[in-house]
Amino acid sequence: MNFGAKIPFVQQLGFRLELFEGGESAIGYTPRPEHLNSFAVTHGGACMTLLDVAMAVAARSVQKDMGVVTIEMKTSFMRPAPGDGSKLTARGRLMHRSKSLAFTEATIYDAQGQACAHATGTFKYVRRQEGGAGEARDTPNAPHAPVSPISTD
Repeated sequence: MNFGAKIPFVQQLGFRLELFEGGESAIGYTPRPEHLNSFAVTHGGACMTLLDVAMAVAARSVQKDMGVVTIEMKTSFMRPAPGDGSKLTARGRLMHRSKSLAFTEATIYDAQGQACAHATGTFKYVRRQEGGAGEARDTPNAPHAPVSPISTD
């Protein structure tokens, strides 16, 4: 499955899109040794990236021609995400949407189905600029007012 955007960091981490429809997402991820912390479990930053992308994909799944940028994110870690070569799955859900904002949540599950981390996030919908990697337009009424967001979708 295609994320609908080129996201080099996501490609480098090896995320695999499994579900991208109807306000829901699922992303598979098998952490590699370079993604672990000093306790030999998946680094919190890698987990937060997985949650961020899962929420962004869920937000975009209802309007795939739009991009989203993260406005805020809160993460809670319940248990270490294994670093033993087993697969993690992040499941995202669009909870509410307004014209310009998406309110989302996502949870990372280990191979046994146990929740490892949970996040909530708010995303702003932005128009994609044709041919522009990572560039987006804030509103259709402001075609010459580029926004320089860090794309998380």
